[in-house]
Amino acid sequence: MTDDLPPRADEKIRCDACPVMCYIAPGQTGACDRYANDAGRIVRTDPVVMLSHAVESGAQLVPFAARDWDGNPFPDDTFVTGIGSGTTYPDYKPAPFIVSSRVAGADMVTVVTEAIFSYCGVKVKIDTDRFLGPEGAVVRVGGEPIGHVTTAEYGSQMLSLGGVHHLTGGTKAEGRITCAALLALCNGEPVEMTIDAGSTITVQAGKAPIVDGSAERRMRVGCGSATIGMFASQWHGLVDEVVVVDDHITGVVSEHQAGKVLGWEPSGIKIKGHRSTPGRYFRVSEPGMGWGGTKLTDPLQILGDWNPKKGARPGLRLLMVSTTGEEFAYFELDQSLIPQEKPLPAALVPTVGLIDENCEPSLCTVLFMAGAGGSLRAGVTQNPVRLTRSVQSRRTRLTSGGAECYVWPGGGITFMVDVTELPKGAFGYVPTPALVAPLEFTLPRADYLAMGGHADAVRTLAELRHEGGEYTTAARVEPWPKL
Repeated sequence: MTDDLPPRADEKIRCDACPVMCYIAPGQTGACDRYANDAGRIVRTDPVVMLSHAVESGAQLVPFAARDWDGNPFPDDTFVTGIGSGTTYPDYKPAPFIVSSRVAGADMVTVVTEAIFSYCGVKVKIDTDRFLGPEGAVVRVGGEPIGHVTTAEYGSQMLSLGGVHHLTGGTKAEGRITCAALLALCNGEPVEMTIDAGSTITVQAGKAPIVDGSAERRMRVGCGSATIGMFASQWHGLVDEVVVVDDHITGVVSEHQAGKVLGWEPSGIKIKGHRSTPGRYFRVSEPGMGWGGTKLTDPLQILGDWNPKKGARPGLRLLMVSTTGEEFAYFELDQSLIPQEKPLPAALVPTVGLIDENCEPSLCTVLFMAGAGGSLRAGVTQNPVRLTRSVQSRRTRLTSGGAECYVWPGGGITFMVDVTELPKGAFGYVPTPALVAPLEFTLPRADYLAMGGHADAVRTLAELRHEGGEYTTAARVEPWPKL
């Protein structure tokens, strides 16, 4: 095949939609399954996804060819996303769709593309008190490292997965498995992973985590101290002492400021741990799968000898409970001041239930994070740094599949987006390996032209319906995922 002759319908043609540059045989797709050879033409196998608040359910298929158009107009609020739009790698040409529209009387432009990201990953928030693994521990899928455990936050464990060093800086197997895991997580699919010196977990965006085979039900209401602050008044008069067991801060009501305000009498209790402020104890146990995210299966292990000179007495009533209310036990001191377990009194049952009621459902949150400060900006404007400055100043609104993005301050266009807010199947991949994610840049038309935008490539929705994009494809109009 020579450069000046069109390809024959029976021969392979080269796809330039990503760095792999596949030669695709007739009727076959490239390595990514996103582009195909249709009788000598490169076609996009997935339709462009458009969103509309006016579409209540289902999806409307819109062919991008005037001869197939039934004449029905798009809904007035139709928004063209980057999903299925194709890419313009290596970005020496305008983005696949540069769409003009009028919003509240203002002339706007939305630049739509699918970005290829080697510099990307996901941040995962897992609502659980269970010990998943030590901070900095390697997270693995299929034995390959794909990320690490990062700092724990309030009631949640955090993972940082992916990134360029795992995608392209390790072995081929590491890059391939990292890419597959990221793609599955971003598309809302479950991924099982193991943590060195920790647990085996299954993560799925918007679903409860599964830790060592057991689905989590609740995230903690707060640390032990916070739990006492919330519920001390519920226990007052029903019990003589309450210990809320927690991996981070174990609370003791008689010593706690909340108990002092309520007039709680000293109990003579002794906690084995590092005392912080009154009624707050650190490191009562190592992290684990037991009470309040500790290793404890018997809460009495954190108690020392009771002191009769400070209020300990036979018959003293003690409630020990975890920060989710899932573990609890009731004791009374015998004549030797040794706690003896008794059935939970009926009057205390609602107080334990109140802790459970105030715990939120345990979920996995997956945020896709990527840097869009590279050459894809050339598909938007001939002066790329102006796009960066416009996004950072919030003059240009950045969305991903129609979902709002958080843009990090500082250099470049580094953004995060909640994957559950995008339409299903919004993410793809190329086998370099890298993820493919939709991006949309929306700004006033005057600003777009002033930044050196590709004026000759701007088209209306009606023109797009007639002419389509660079690659032959169709479009699908869907309702917005979240209102």
